[in-house]
Amino acid sequence: MKILKKGLLLLLLPLLAFTVVHKFYISVTHVGYSNKDKAIQITTRVFLDDMNAVLEERYDIRSNLGTGSESESDQTYLKKYVRTKLVVEINGQQVAYNFLGKEYDMDMVVCYLEIPEIDLSDLKSISVENEILTDLYDEQQNVVHFKIDGKKKSHVLIKSNTKGMLNL
Repeated sequence: MKILKKGLLLLLLPLLAFTVVHKFYISVTHVGYSNKDKAIQITTRVFLDDMNAVLEERYDIRSNLGTGSESESDQTYLKKYVRTKLVVEINGQQVAYNFLGKEYDMDMVVCYLEIPEIDLSDLKSISVENEILTDLYDEQQNVVHFKIDGKKKSHVLIKSNTKGMLNL
């Protein structure tokens, strides 16, 4: 019986050694159109600990987003990072967006972006290139949901495919 238990332990031990908790690396971005404001409105949700980690890695700083120690510098680096990693094109042309602000929702940072003065009748296509966190995590998935003028489309973007598009 002892030999059977030892044999079973030897068989199961290698399997147990490789069962670790795997963390998900994901962000979710919603792209919509506001008829009232005549603007493209974008919200991006990213896990706070991942955002702090990428800011620390990329800019060699101690990031304290979402804590009582958050500084103006932390917010500046957040905006800078989002602007370099989230690119929007309208009708094939890259456009600038306004970083309206951010808020915290439990363990997430939610960034609010807007492209003003967009006439829906002139909008033929919109694309989002989202490389947020792909420079830190190879497993990162950035989900982008488009909902404009009754058309919906979703994309799961990964490090090797970072662009999603909606044709209108």
